[in-house]
Amino acid sequence: MSVPFLDLGVQYEALRAELDDAVARVVESQRFILGAEVDAFEEAIAAYLGVPHAIGCASGTDALLLPLRALDPRPDDEVILPAFTFFATAGAVWNAGFRPVFCDVDSATFNVTAGTVSAVWSERTRVIVPVHLFGQMAPMQELNELARDRGALVLEDAAQSLGARQRGAGDEGTWVMAGAAGDAGAFSFFPTKNLGAYGDAGLTATSDDELAERIRKLRVHGGRQMYRHEMVGTNSRLDALQAAVLRTKLPHLDTWATARGENACRYHGLLSGLDGIVLPETLDGNVHVYNQYTIRAERRDDLRAHLERRNVGTGVYYPVPLHLQECFSELGGKRGQLPEAERACEEVLSLPIFPELGEERQQVVSEAIREFYE
Repeated sequence: MSVPFLDLGVQYEALRAELDDAVARVVESQRFILGAEVDAFEEAIAAYLGVPHAIGCASGTDALLLPLRALDPRPDDEVILPAFTFFATAGAVWNAGFRPVFCDVDSATFNVTAGTVSAVWSERTRVIVPVHLFGQMAPMQELNELARDRGALVLEDAAQSLGARQRGAGDEGTWVMAGAAGDAGAFSFFPTKNLGAYGDAGLTATSDDELAERIRKLRVHGGRQMYRHEMVGTNSRLDALQAAVLRTKLPHLDTWATARGENACRYHGLLSGLDGIVLPETLDGNVHVYNQYTIRAERRDDLRAHLERRNVGTGVYYPVPLHLQECFSELGGKRGQLPEAERACEEVLSLPIFPELGEERQQVVSEAIREFYE
């Protein structure tokens, strides 16, 4: 039996009528950029997150870039971010005009902590960007306290964690959604995300009225009124077609997250006690939404080749840490500098986890892994 890493076709078939109607509605309206569809999606997702402002944009990368540009960085201002994450996080920091400063990650969750951030803090630090990697939130209470004490902002990279929650990140130990726990949160709706568009799309969420207003201007060339530009912005408007697709899918998100969680629980049972791998860990107080189910594996590349021969799809997120990327060589990153991030790049392997995976295919994946190690 073949097990794909991801199968989006099954999701489409289940929602075909709703999605086709949504696309047809936009085509018939002939309103393709911003407009009523985008407004409706922004209102729906703002309510879901529990924030007053949700600003759609062209991509998850721009969802990070726009709030950073809104801060008007000064020369030598720094942003701390993990070395173990997708390149877009660092690219947005660089392109906004900040100097990226890479920190190490926690070995159990792959996320930053107050300790790993503090280790690289300087008087020039202006923003922390915790990445809620693979669908689990970083420890936001300790990160928010650190940022407040030292006068920095917290921009959550929630690209992989829409729907994830954490107890204790808000006041009096209440549950807070990923992307709503810091000063702002950035989301990606790349088609492979838990809530995926049919192309590129992104969104920034915030409770800061002034920041929201600046982001809305920046996404439309720096002004709210046509041909009147208060700042130098860019073109990062959300397509109405993407907004219509996303608004159709949003009511199903929690159901899909539950299915992903059930798949993760099944993997835990099927693979527990197996020498050679370490299963993902969910910290107390976190609800994990498993954009990826990522294990640590001895002889990772050999295991991946073995699974490929068994027609099992896998992914490696990510093979090279950011501080060792060629484009950032001038920042002086050296091998051995951030050992947990470097070790993660050598060991991580993501297994199929999409909601419609099913028990039979998980059995195939697990048996193939056990065959390799036993």
